[in-house]
Amino acid sequence: MPAIQVNEATYFYRRQGNGPPLLLLHGFTGSSKTWLPLIAELETEMDVVAVDLLGHGQSARPETIARYAIEAAAADIVRIMRELGCDSFHLLGYSMGGRLALYTARYYPQLVLTLQLESSSPGIASENERLARRHRDAELADAIEQKGIAPFVQLWESLPLFASQEMVPQTQRDSLRQQRLRNDPRGLANSLRGMGTGVQPSLWEELPYVTMPVQLICGSLDKKFLAINERMVQLLKNARLTKVPDAGHTVHFERPRQFAALVERFLRTKHPR
Repeated sequence: MPAIQVNEATYFYRRQGNGPPLLLLHGFTGSSKTWLPLIAELETEMDVVAVDLLGHGQSARPETIARYAIEAAAADIVRIMRELGCDSFHLLGYSMGGRLALYTARYYPQLVLTLQLESSSPGIASENERLARRHRDAELADAIEQKGIAPFVQLWESLPLFASQEMVPQTQRDSLRQQRLRNDPRGLANSLRGMGTGVQPSLWEELPYVTMPVQLICGSLDKKFLAINERMVQLLKNARLTKVPDAGHTVHFERPRQFAALVERFLRTKHPR
């Protein structure tokens, strides 16, 4: 994988194809490899860029927590795209990557042509709830460092949020587990401390200012995030919510072909070449 250095941090990324740029941002514990099935399914020619976010995959794992903050992460990905010659781009993010994508679209709107968010949120509106989440994330970050990556991955995969992944063939789940295990404990811990939902500023009040075409994608089995996305679509000016039947939090993993078709159809409809 090629690497690029921005703001004194080295990012690794995948790039494939020609055409309009499409930037893909993975979720917590993921990497650019998350998106290989989507890239393989896309029929429309796109210049696809998938980045390993800080603390994930092969990218840098800074010691400074502030380096992981969503503000810094957004500045980094904008710089990466500019360095790669992309003055504007389509943007797709999953979960944590979706929160970063939303922040980028809000504060760099001149660069983002369309926005697609999979199983994501604008953060936590209540300060008390954010504080409680910060404490939980800090405890989890400490546990990742103290116990190591394997016990954490076992815990992570046992969360009810990912129960619907049981529908996916075992070989694919094993591949996902191996990708998670290749992450560095310190990188994941610092990502939680710097860009977890508890430390991210709430973007709920900013949603009306996000005006480019938006598609929200959510699995019908993911009741928590489905409720969040139903609220989001009411506040966004130019958005639609697409519910995927018989899918949970990881639509791209559980229903890859259907997910790719939704992404591609949205791009063709909202920004035809």
